[in-house]
Amino acid sequence: MSIFNKSVYLVTDDSIMDFDTLYTKVELALQGGVGLLQFREKKSSSKVFYAHGLKIKALCKKYNVPLIINDRLDIAQAIDADGVHLGQSDLPLTVAKKILDPKKIIGISANTVETALDAQKNGADYIGVGAVFPTNTKNDAVLVSENTLSEIQSAVSIPIVAIGGITLENASSIINHKIDSIAVVSAILGQDDPKKATQYLNDLFSLV
Repeated sequence: MSIFNKSVYLVTDDSIMDFDTLYTKVELALQGGVGLLQFREKKSSSKVFYAHGLKIKALCKKYNVPLIINDRLDIAQAIDADGVHLGQSDLPLTVAKKILDPKKIIGISANTVETALDAQKNGADYIGVGAVFPTNTKNDAVLVSENTLSEIQSAVSIPIVAIGGITLENASSIINHKIDSIAVVSAILGQDDPKKATQYLNDLFSLV
């Protein structure tokens, strides 16, 4: 069974809003049915990241949703998160596997079949593929074509999560590829009603 259960994967971004507002919107999204939450803080100090991470962890526990920490294996360990998501320039997956508890989730970013197969071989639990659309939250993101997304999906057996520029308007076109989840930021956190937006995105999975 997929760890996503055909539900949306929420990724936070500390450049969008202050933490108190983020916390409120994350809770509404969790109420709407977020299946997995990735906590990402690019601008915060380690101390602040840790403090905010503890608060987000408590919130995720309240709604029984796994918490993944972006990039920072040390923060993931410090707050005993459910896992970590690593990019191609982060700590190697093989090293992370030696450090983390075997029960923890490790996701890997990949935008080619080769990197996806390598991630699967080395024990990744899921692969984040993107950016599938241009995105404002990651200016250096490399666009992945729908053909490449399909090729990666065919090549690996672990769950695939599409990420990058996914909105309420274009989400259905990606979900139609029958991937395991979509990872979004502003499609939920940028909405006036994050709970309603989450429910809408989750409902799209029932249509494919």
